[in-house]
Amino acid sequence: MRLLPGIIAMALIVVASNILVQFLILDGLLTWGAFTYPLAFLVTDIMNRVYGPSAARRVVLAGFVTGIICSLIGTQIMLEFGPAVALRVAVGSATAFLVAQLLDVAVFARLRDGAWWKAPLVSTLISSTIDTALFFTIAFSASVTIFGANADAAISWAQDPAPFLLIGPMAPLWVTLAVADWAVKLGIALVALIPFRLIVGQLAQKPA
Repeated sequence: MRLLPGIIAMALIVVASNILVQFLILDGLLTWGAFTYPLAFLVTDIMNRVYGPSAARRVVLAGFVTGIICSLIGTQIMLEFGPAVALRVAVGSATAFLVAQLLDVAVFARLRDGAWWKAPLVSTLISSTIDTALFFTIAFSASVTIFGANADAAISWAQDPAPFLLIGPMAPLWVTLAVADWAVKLGIALVALIPFRLIVGQLAQKPA
């Protein structure tokens, strides 16, 4: 029962991010989901600090299962140009989430005896970078061809050339989206140190 708040928080973040990713902002550079998804690392780090890595991994697993369910639902919702969630996007999302979150748990555990901010900050920076690289490469890169022509056609818009970050040289659109998403993750990793410190302090005062 002690992990239930963390499991619920993780599930809510995953569900909210899957919904909010449909809403574009800043001329399509970002989605609102880019601002909710990084909070998953905050939940993982809090669980890790208070209850240990084994508990954190259980919370991650709950988030992974929730994400799979969301993706399966999304693949069945048909929009004008195809399913709401393309196969490549679903696989990329699930893979990136699981690998990055488990990496976050491992790095945090290695650094947990240092300064209070070091483990959450370093683990989140590293895992967020891996998350971004895995997701956007699997979901959109032309170098990944294992999903077949139909899956590639569904995400072809992301491979079209566009000015890098809207002002730079031409590059595949997904590269710009990846860099913008990564920048948001890094910014939130810094800001999240404040709620991390406050929430961990509150939970540490509660009886086991």
